[in-house]
This record gives sequence, structure tokens and C-alpha cells, in this order.
Amino acid sequence: MESNNQFNHGGDILTFSKKIGSKPKEIIDLSSNINFIKPKVKTDLNKIDISNYPTYEKLYKIIAKKYSVKADEIELFNGGSSAIFSFFRYLNLKHCTIYSPAYLEYKKAAQTFNYKLDLINRFEDINKDVKKNSLVVFVNPSTPDGKYYNLDKLFNSWVKKSCTIFIDESFLDFCDKKSTIEKLKSYDKLYILKSMTKIYSSASIRVGTIISRADNIKKLKAKEPLWKLSHFDSIYLQNAIKNKDFINKTIKITNKNKQYTIKELEKFDFVKKIYKSEANYLLLELKSFDAKDLQEKLLSYKIMIRDCSNFDFLGKNFVRVAIKDKKSMKLFIKALKKEFM
Repeated sequence: MESNNQFNHGGDILTFSKKIGSKPKEIIDLSSNINFIKPKVKTDLNKIDISNYPTYEKLYKIIAKKYSVKADEIELFNGGSSAIFSFFRYLNLKHCTIYSPAYLEYKKAAQTFNYKLDLINRFEDINKDVKKNSLVVFVNPSTPDGKYYNLDKLFNSWVKKSCTIFIDESFLDFCDKKSTIEKLKSYDKLYILKSMTKIYSSASIRVGTIISRADNIKKLKAKEPLWKLSHFDSIYLQNAIKNKDFINKTIKITNKNKQYTIKELEKFDFVKKIYKSEANYLLLELKSFDAKDLQEKLLSYKIMIRDCSNFDFLGKNFVRVAIKDKKSMKLFIKALKKEFM
């Protein structure tokens, strides 16, 4: 029987703070990969009229413009996870292939809706044949390691097998790599997920977007409820996206802090490998002990990291460290030096 933490995620600051007898605001959360930089949103929530049912026309237009697609080529959901579960339910296919390790909600959704599941180890067997007509799931940049893949070769192999293709680009805004959106014109069974909460530092604002051809979106929308987002969600995100330089600022600062963290981590003997990442987090393979041991050593410093042992194809000696502000990363390195040097 699989353990209860099979689908656990990072970011549970409340439980962590209770465990160590601290206040949530005192915790340095390096377990959650939400952007530490926040967009400037000046809207006065008290002046928003919430007496009417929400409409989403403006939000559709703004998101469509951001990703250079048409408004009828996107559907909005109450967050990325909600989009995933709605999509799996909507498709009602028999078979799913997940390139793993991957965001755990995909495996959970496949099991929930009784898909026969194949997991492909993208570290060791990425070119393995895929079953015909399978739903293929690929996260790019990947989780929990942050690698960006040029998918052209794999994409062509999926097309030859008539697969339905679902590309999760929730972390693509953290780098300047190309999107799979350009392939929408050439393949009619392609869907792309954009989780807006990661880059816009708004995990409590639940907005996820699926992009596909207009006819696909029309069929998907027909299975969805009329109202899925609150007016607050919509207004916040509209204002966040209007921050013109926000993405470039995020990439620049995050990369600077990431390079600092990598340089410092390379000094420690207990770190066996630091995976190359294009996202706002680093996957570490530990040499002489496991993730739980490292987390235990960091408790007194009120630092949370992400134990990656519940990801497929990763063992108990893998951890993910989110890249946050420079002060937090320096405190993390300082704690490691106290414990290991």
C-alpha cells in the first residue's frame, strides 16, 4: 500500500511552523516554487463591485495577448490543478503516458479517472516508444529539476502515434525559451497548460489556462461550469499581467540568486549533484544522507525544503530548493555552513 504522502507538495508553512513551535511569518520557505517577487497591483478591493456574476472577457483578452493567441483558443480554470483534473475527465481516454518525474497531480488525475498509466523515466529512457493514441504529458521546464527540453524530435514521434499531447509550461515564464504554442497550427490534438499562479506569486489566486485550437476549446468549454473564477481572481491577474517589465525583472533577479546558490552549494561535499535548471528551483542529489536528515538539520534555522522522495524515479536522497530573495538564500547557505563546515 502506498503511503499517505504519495501526492504531498511543498509550501505547507502552517504545519511546519506548528511542528517547530514558530510563527508562519518566521519560516523561510524554500519548499514552494512560487515567485518571491510580487507584481504591483494597486486595485482597491473595497471599490470592486461584487454584487453581479463575474464576467471574464477582459481577462481572456489580456491572457490571449500575453501568449499571442486568440481569446477563443484559451479556457480558464480555478488553478492549474483544477485544469488538469477537468482535462483528464473531459478527454475520457484509456491510456496516459507521463514523462517523469513530473508534477504529481498528473499521476493522481490519471489514477482518479482510471487511465492505464505508463511512466517514462526522462532521465534514463526519454526516447522510449509511446503507445498509440495515448495521452502524453510533458512538463517543460520540468519538475522538480527545472530542465528545459527541445521537444521537436519527441513531438514528431508523438504525432506519428496519433497521441493527444498535453504540455505543461507553468514555469516557462521563468526563462526565455520557446513555447510549444507555435505547434498548434500544425497539430490538432495539442493542449498547453499555463499556471498563472507560479510566475505572478499568487498561489491563492486560482487561475490556470489551457491553450489549444478554437474547436478544441469550444468542446472543452461546453463541459465546464459557467463561473469558475471569482471577480477578485480576475481583477488581480488582469492588473498583474499589466506589469510590463515584471517577467524580465523576475528572470534577471531569480537567475542572479540561483547562480549565487549554485556557486555556494558546489562547496559542500554532501551535495552529489546539482541539476541544471531553467526554472526558479534546484534539484539536489545528496551524497551521504537523505532529504529527511537534511530537513531535520534545518529545523532550528526555520528553513523548509522539499523532500522529493515521493516523485517517481527519485530516491530518498533528493531535495528541491526554491530560489527566493537573496537574504533567504544567504541564510540557507549560512545554515549549511554551520552544520557541515
